[in-house]
Amino acid sequence: MPFMIIDKREAKVFMFDAQGQLRGEASALLGMAVGDDSVPGIGERALASIPPDERTTPAGRFVSSLGRNLKGGEILWLDYEDALSLHPVVAGTPRERREERLASPHAKDKRISYGCINVPKTFYTTLVSPAFKHSNGVVYVLPETRSNHAVFASYYDVK
Repeated sequence: MPFMIIDKREAKVFMFDAQGQLRGEASALLGMAVGDDSVPGIGERALASIPPDERTTPAGRFVSSLGRNLKGGEILWLDYEDALSLHPVVAGTPRERREERLASPHAKDKRISYGCINVPKTFYTTLVSPAFKHSNGVVYVLPETRSNHAVFASYYDVK
């Protein structure tokens, strides 16, 4: 299966094909709050009700597939229940300057979303969408506050 690695500390996304070959990398916008867990029930809430300190991009391993958002646009669902997805950068409000933030060399500038991962439109349309069009894939979101062992324990327990 195709897979992605999302490095939250560096605000980068790495796309690999099913043979494990790196196909490309891009900057990413991430959840405003630092943390590795979603708030319970967050996927049931209206965006306007989510305060900044609850806007995390959770760490973990997600079997992912293409789907649609509420407006019919294509997105990559990581966790439908928690409303976590990866999608092309959205305009947002002018003061958020999302396109400008994506271009910034500083990871701290890329903390703006409600938790979803925003990537450049070209990266999404040329790499992500084609890779997941006929197959599920796996997205690994690396932790930033917990250890890799704590998040990916089953990979360390191989005997």
